[in-house]
Amino acid sequence: MLFRRLFAGLFMLGLMASLTLPALADDKDKAKDKDKGKDKDKKDDKKDDKKDDKKDKKEDAPKGDAVTLKWKFDKDKVFYQTMTTKTKQSMKVMNNDVNQTQNQTFYFKWRPTKIEGDKVTIDQEIAGVKMEIDIGGTKISYDSTQAQQANNPLGDFFKALVGSKFSVTLDTSKYVVTDMTGRDEFIKKLVAANPGMRQLLDTILSQEALKEMAEPTFAVVPTKAVTAGEKWTKKTTLDMGPIGKYENTYEYTYEKPTDKGLQQIAVKTTLNYAQPDEKTGQGGLPFKIKSAKLKSSNPVGNVYFDQQKGRVANSTMKLDLSGDLQIEIGGQSTTVNLKQEQESTVETSDDDPLAKKK
Repeated sequence: MLFRRLFAGLFMLGLMASLTLPALADDKDKAKDKDKGKDKDKKDDKKDDKKDDKKDKKEDAPKGDAVTLKWKFDKDKVFYQTMTTKTKQSMKVMNNDVNQTQNQTFYFKWRPTKIEGDKVTIDQEIAGVKMEIDIGGTKISYDSTQAQQANNPLGDFFKALVGSKFSVTLDTSKYVVTDMTGRDEFIKKLVAANPGMRQLLDTILSQEALKEMAEPTFAVVPTKAVTAGEKWTKKTTLDMGPIGKYENTYEYTYEKPTDKGLQQIAVKTTLNYAQPDEKTGQGGLPFKIKSAKLKSSNPVGNVYFDQQKGRVANSTMKLDLSGDLQIEIGGQSTTVNLKQEQESTVETSDDDPLAKKK
C-alpha cells in the first residue's frame, strides 16, 4: 500500500509535467554551421579581408523579407487540436526499480466567441481522452472514444476530464492569457470522481496554473514581424504547490518557410524545477518533497506555423529529465532517482478528429 500511494503521487508529478512542457527544438546544427564559416574566414587572403568582413556581416544579419506570424481568429469558427504525449520513466526507490510508461492523447475543441481588438475570448473543451499507462507491470487504460471501458482505479478520473469546458481570454498583442473561467466546475467534476484528491487538485490546479497551462498554445509566435534567424524569448512560471515549481525560459528562432508553405520556428528552452517551499504542506500527496535536483536535457523539436490560416499547424518535441528527489513519507526520508524520456506532438485541424472514430 505504501508503494502504491507513493507511485500514485509520482505519477501525478509526471502527468502534470507532461501537460505543461512546451514544444522544444535544437539549434546545435546552426552553431556548427557558424563555426565552419569562421574557420573558412581565417584562410582568406589579407587583400580580401575587408570584402570578407562585409560579406560576413551580411550573412550574420537576418535574411529575406520580414514575416508576420500572427494568430487569426474568426468568431464561432471552430478548430481542433490533438495532443499526444509518450513518456518513458524509470525510478529507483528504496532499492526497488520501477518502470513506468504513459501514452496520453487529449482532443481539444476551440471556438472563438468574442473578438474586441486585441482581446479574444475562446471556449476550450476537452472533447476526448485516451490513456495507456503501465506502472511497474500494472496496466491502466482508458479511451473515451470506446463505448466499453476496462475497470481501473483511474477510469472515473479520466472520464471526468471529458466534456470539461473553459473560457480563455487572450491578449493577442502580447499572447498572454489574462483570464480563464471554468475552474470551479472542473475541480467539482474531478473531485466527484475521486474525493480523496480534493486537496491536491484544489492546490495544483489553481487559477494561475490553469492560465499558465493554456498560454503556451498561443505564445509561440512573436509580437512583431521577424526575418530568418531572428530570435525572441518568453519566460513562464508554473507554481503547483506541493508538486513544486516549473520555471521556463524559451528562446524562439524563426527559421524558414517549408516546401509545404508552413513557417518553421525552432525553440530552445531552459527548464528549472524548484522544490516546494518548506512552508508548503503535502497538499494531499502521500509524501512531501524535501529537496530536488532535476535537470532537463536533449531538447529536440520544431513548431510549424500556418501563416495563411493563422495558427500552429503542428509541433514536435522530445525532452529528457533526470535527477534525484529527496522525499519524506511516513516520517522517513528516502531518495528517488528519476529518469524520464518524453516525446510530444500536436496536430491542428479544421475537422473533428473524433468524428472519424465514431
